Amino acid sequence: MLERQLMSNTESKPDFLEQFVEKLLVRSVILFGIVFLMMYLLDKRPSFWVPDSAIGAKTPLVMRGGDPYIRALMRTISASESNVRNPYAVLYGGDYAADLSKHPDRCVTIVAGPNTGNCTTAAGRYQFITSTWLEEARRYHLDPPTLLFWQGYSFSPEYQDQVVYRWLNDSQAWGVDLRQSLKKGQISTVLQRLSGTWTSLGYGIEDNANTSELPRVYRQMLKEELGQAAKL
Repeated sequence: MLERQLMSNTESKPDFLEQFVEKLLVRSVILFGIVFLMMYLLDKRPSFWVPDSAIGAKTPLVMRGGDPYIRALMRTISASESNVRNPYAVLYGGDYAADLSKHPDRCVTIVAGPNTGNCTTAAGRYQFITSTWLEEARRYHLDPPTLLFWQGYSFSPEYQDQVVYRWLNDSQAWGVDLRQSLKKGQISTVLQRLSGTWTSLGYGIEDNANTSELPRVYRQMLKEELGQAAKL
């Protein structure tokens, strides 16, 4: 009788521990869920959290070197403008250009937003329309074609990055030193300044699902770019 009671008590201890651990884990998960939900509702999500939908930002730049603040801004623009895994070749609407020796210059009908029914030639990581690409390439392209062998400005990934990088670094083009504004943490001010050019950045006419996440996306991209710069 005593022996059976001792065995019963011994067997009950693991059951008790298992139940205790299970309850503790369940309560921890519930508590974590509540905290995360409150952070979400209060717009206080952790800086490491980047939405899975921000594929364009997660794709590294082809261009090497440069200021990490501007590089992070370029990736943030991509999250809203060309949010795909291969952003450099994408056209408005989701098709891809096979030839990037020059701007694709393919006019695609706009199917949503205030410009529905018009067509756009937006292409590449930064969704340059043809006229804007030619205008900015004349100023910032590092390998302009010669008049004798005119074939247009190369639209290869590295040149897309370089043109945008040099453009964003030109304080006269924007009326403000964007890099200094970014170093002061004024990402919303910078996005507002750029919204006349890239209209999905939160202050233009074509917001999308990623627009509200862009400041947070920028902070995560900056963390990555600063980390990469520290390794050089």
